[in-house]
Amino acid sequence: MAVITQYVVVREGVEKMTFTSKKEADAYDKMLDIADSLIPFIQGAGLDLDDGRTEKLAFYLATHKDDLSSLLKGAPLAKAEPAPRKNTRKDAAD
Repeated sequence: MAVITQYVVVREGVEKMTFTSKKEADAYDKMLDIADSLIPFIQGAGLDLDDGRTEKLAFYLATHKDDLSSLLKGAPLAKAEPAPRKNTRKDAAD
């Protein structure tokens, strides 16, 4: 019989995510803490966002905290390589 160790992140009695390593679970838990801290900050901006959008924005910012930190320091955002374009033209031979 195999033994599987799992780490479960639980918030307010709700299971959020399951991981196979403690490091990943701790990182996700920290990201959720950051998102929780960002919610009142975003609400204070007076943007008139509903709670769902505020939570999504906070989660997005927390998920991309490294990029956000670089941007706030004045560094340009590292650009992802563009996806290859599909050729949508029909060939004359068709």
